[in-house]
Amino acid sequence: GVQHHMTNDQITELVVDISKRARIASLELAALPTETKNNFLLDLAEQLLTQTDAIIEANAHDLEAAKSLDLSAPMTERLTLTPGRIAAMAEGVRQVAALPDPVGIEIERLAPPKGFDLRKIRVPMGVIGIIYESRPNVTVDCAVLCLKSGNASILRGGKEAFHSNMKLAAIVQDALRANGIHPDAVQFIPTTDRAALKVLLKQDDTIHCIIPRGGESLIRFTVENSRIPVIKHYTGVCSVYIDATADAEMAEEILINSKCQRPSVCNAAENLIVHQDAAAQLPRLAKALHDRGVELRVDSHAKALLAASGLPLVNALPEDFATEYTDLIIAIAIVPDLKAAIDLINANSSGHTDSIVTADTAAAQNFLTSVDSAAVFHNASTRFSDGFEFGLGAEIGISTDRLHARGPMGLNELCTYKYVLHGTGETR
Repeated sequence: GVQHHMTNDQITELVVDISKRARIASLELAALPTETKNNFLLDLAEQLLTQTDAIIEANAHDLEAAKSLDLSAPMTERLTLTPGRIAAMAEGVRQVAALPDPVGIEIERLAPPKGFDLRKIRVPMGVIGIIYESRPNVTVDCAVLCLKSGNASILRGGKEAFHSNMKLAAIVQDALRANGIHPDAVQFIPTTDRAALKVLLKQDDTIHCIIPRGGESLIRFTVENSRIPVIKHYTGVCSVYIDATADAEMAEEILINSKCQRPSVCNAAENLIVHQDAAAQLPRLAKALHDRGVELRVDSHAKALLAASGLPLVNALPEDFATEYTDLIIAIAIVPDLKAAIDLINANSSGHTDSIVTADTAAAQNFLTSVDSAAVFHNASTRFSDGFEFGLGAEIGISTDRLHARGPMGLNELCTYKYVLHGTGETR
């Protein structure tokens, strides 16, 4: 049940208990047959549809409370569950059931000097803690991705979605029990107290990995308070670079798609960088952006080039090139050469996704090698940086870290590996 007004000692006891139970469940989960996991998923998808009314009723409590929390319109929109959104959630669960099981796959066969059989085999990480805000569908997404990859999960949603999350977690637990899977395989922390999060982040003996999903402040808080490794991305500052030999029509299509198709997401472009030998394309590109309501923040070179265009221009500050706008705003720079473009990106980007538009394969190769981001594209929109678009099926999020997982994270990235050795009595 929901725990209100608990003492700090009670909160600590609760979270430590949840973590220990998750660890015990994870050892059982690691050995579950694929069929058992998939039957659970298909059952859960069915239950979500059957219980649509009950989920919407729980969600109504959160929407009512959202008024007193003074939630912004976009946040309230993300919090709202409709029959259509619940159906989409169920469809997402079915898609995960259809994905190949990553557990037990042979990654590599080694050739040790002694000659025995040694293989690297994919295995679950163990227990994954997921901390997120607002969108209740994350509860189901993360629970099923962790379970399919053999991991126990501990979910910690935001207070604005508490009733919705508790209801969804209860449905998940019922489906686990119905399929003979340890109910502690997916647990939801039943308190909104911030203290619970601090305790969770200290359970490094039972939890193996933390994935925060939400705004930058939530992620910074997680990293600053965690003893457990965190997989994350702070921001998505992506750039589109138009090289000297870029095809003008292709450049415009890629730029407009990267910036305007969905400006609020982390793989939308925030910077436009143009080689001086392609600068003749800038007025056309700037007009295309302006026609779609994009505010243009220009460096002095771009400003001079666009002075005659009559378009409204804002002077770009140096920090504008390192800002994630998540809005119809773009920073524009003209650079003397490819190296200057690469340097500008490496100095300002968040290491998410950057794209070059060029007909010159040597320039493209140089860009792809030298830009230090999780995903680097040649002649394609930054919007393709996504687990689904990469063919990973569902994704748990995107990492701009360097250890363990980088870029869109699918089921494989929720696993680690172990070395499995078959000998014939060898001793060293």
